[in-house]
Amino acid sequence: MQSEVWKPDLPNTMLAFANLVLLASLSTLFTVVQAIQYRGADFSSLINLENQGIRYKVNGTTQPLETILRNHGCNLARIRIWTSNRDSEYSLNHGLALARRAAAAGMDLYIDLHYSDTWADPGKQGIPSAWPKDLSGLNTQIYTYTRDVVLAFQNQNTPIKYIELGNEINSGMLWPVGRINNNNFGPVSELLHSAAAGVRAASSSVKTMVHLANGWNYNTMNWFFSGVYMPGKLTTSDVDVLAFSLYPFYGTGATLDALRSSLTNLANQYGKEIMLVETNWPASCSGVSLSDKSIPISPAGQLTWFNNAKNIVQNLPNGRGTGIVYWEPGWIGNAGLGSACADNLLVDGSGNVRYPSINMFAN
Repeated sequence: MQSEVWKPDLPNTMLAFANLVLLASLSTLFTVVQAIQYRGADFSSLINLENQGIRYKVNGTTQPLETILRNHGCNLARIRIWTSNRDSEYSLNHGLALARRAAAAGMDLYIDLHYSDTWADPGKQGIPSAWPKDLSGLNTQIYTYTRDVVLAFQNQNTPIKYIELGNEINSGMLWPVGRINNNNFGPVSELLHSAAAGVRAASSSVKTMVHLANGWNYNTMNWFFSGVYMPGKLTTSDVDVLAFSLYPFYGTGATLDALRSSLTNLANQYGKEIMLVETNWPASCSGVSLSDKSIPISPAGQLTWFNNAKNIVQNLPNGRGTGIVYWEPGWIGNAGLGSACADNLLVDGSGNVRYPSINMFAN
């Protein structure tokens, strides 16, 4: 009798092969499309607002703002600290109190050191009144101060995840000593190195950040980072994260396309973790030329802007993009948040959360 020769069941074999291809494709898809690690909010003004009687509500039910944010997916609290000793002016004690609440709500902590008695940004970076006024003295002071801030958070069992060494320091910090003049990065490079050394002296796990405004402007960002690293001063190992701001109402060049191009170049060039740490979009605004005219001025537009920016960050090369932060979503009484727009908040004037924009922190 002739032996039987095995023949494949072609329909079933082809179906099995097709299923394997499909599974491989889905696996690749889900590997690429990952939720960004950190979806944060800077709500540094919260305790001051509560002291004024302001409360926040979801569907008519009053809840702490940090609870509302966490329940909607926010997992990182950005807290600014000034060198003032007054709690109403973002003192260290104020920051510690807010950190306890944020940590209890289940958020990681990101501390924003202004190294100033008041606001620090590209237009002002004043030396604290009680600090030295010479470079040598400031190097010692910034080292000690930064170390002690990290230790203060550790000692109350709310360790810092990220710490920002100066706020929007495009033109340097601790002016006039650390101001960048005629491309002289020497003083600010020293000061940043001293600050980073203070962090390392207190903790091996806290990530250091350098934060610049206008992250969409690659030429300016590259000018800063190509100048600030130098032998014997700031080294690349001193900095863990490159952090940026993006606001749509301070210039029409601040587009999402420009941001994507800039951050992609920076990720490829410097190989660092990247975060977009300040952004917002108006719910109400008139007479202002925004950088993206296709996005509506509304709570729905807020969600679209944030999600589009989030997608840019999370899709940076080699997984470099790790977080995005909405700036001051609940600052009732300052709804414009320093812009010419009437309202950039995620709550209305009575503290009711806005939908769908509050959902921006979801995965």
